[in-house]
Amino acid sequence: MKAEWIGAVAGGMLALCAASAQAQQTVNMPIVIELSGAGAVSGTNFRDGAVIAIDEINAKGGILGRRISAPQSDTQSNPGVSRAQVQKAIDGNPYVILGPVFSGSVKVNMVLAQQAEVPQFTGAEAADITQMGNDYIFRTSFGQQMSMPKIANYIRDRLKAKSVAILWVNNDFGKGGRDTFSKEMAARNIKVIADVSTESGQVDFAADVVKIKGANADAIFVYTNEEESARFLREARKQGVKAPLIGETTLLGQKVIELAGEAANGAKGHVGLTVDAPIPAVQAFRDKFQKRFNYLPDHNGIKGYTAVYAVKHATEKIGSFDRKLLAKTMKGLTIKPEQEPGILMEATWDAKGDIDRISFLAEVVDGKQKIVTILPKLGK
Repeated sequence: MKAEWIGAVAGGMLALCAASAQAQQTVNMPIVIELSGAGAVSGTNFRDGAVIAIDEINAKGGILGRRISAPQSDTQSNPGVSRAQVQKAIDGNPYVILGPVFSGSVKVNMVLAQQAEVPQFTGAEAADITQMGNDYIFRTSFGQQMSMPKIANYIRDRLKAKSVAILWVNNDFGKGGRDTFSKEMAARNIKVIADVSTESGQVDFAADVVKIKGANADAIFVYTNEEESARFLREARKQGVKAPLIGETTLLGQKVIELAGEAANGAKGHVGLTVDAPIPAVQAFRDKFQKRFNYLPDHNGIKGYTAVYAVKHATEKIGSFDRKLLAKTMKGLTIKPEQEPGILMEATWDAKGDIDRISFLAEVVDGKQKIVTILPKLGK
């Protein structure tokens, strides 16, 4: 009986040690993202890009010998839900948090990650996210303060426009873009003669197009989420809008082209990220993403993929899973593809967590995004 009891205890101890060893072999990197609601297109792309990177890294032994564990949670594209999901993720003692994409969600949940001293890698673009003094927030996409000057220069220098109309979505993403874009227009003496707000998830754009068309501006700047952009493009084509339609990645992305069909042809603008970039590493990513998930990724897929590889590179650089040191190391860090192929393009993070890298001027031609010009990093 005594021998049996000793054996049972020994067995329990072995099981406990095995469980402990297994736990020590993983690093917790939860994905908190929009998988339903208005942001589902963006969030699913980000999640799937991150999943590919995680699987690739785990197949090669993980980060510093630890496999990545990445539980997923859905923000439902709702800021309140996103805050609750980030808190749950923090309760699980994560190394980093990946996501969300929607700016409104990040604004309400990033404080929790900051207080817990957990680095957060987001695809959100609202300008003020990295201007709030949060040492733990990092973008894998341009903030609006980085992209809008490039768009403004394009409108002034290429289109020679003297007036513009703005159509924007009334959320944190849209308002931040509209405000930043308006300032850039004023700095270049280009008049904003129509300023039309729309709602997230809006279906009917007929009245908005009437207002925009009636302004008779030299160019129309469109800054809405992907699905709304496609609906606007279809309505603009229906009503015979002739002015150039200018936007950012959310007007020229793959999903917009698929949803808008022929109405997307002719749309122009600046894209911070695109799977159509004439860069072999980006094209290889696009192909393996499509093979894995059976759809073409947009810029959000690249955001998720490169976020994971940025964490990998910085962690291997410091040689430990120290969250504070990771955040400190990311400030001013430049990662080159020859150092970390998964980063795809050379990227630098500044002291506020904003990213700088090359970007592109593009136009939709015959249902495809055509890169017209490669623009250098702002820091060069």
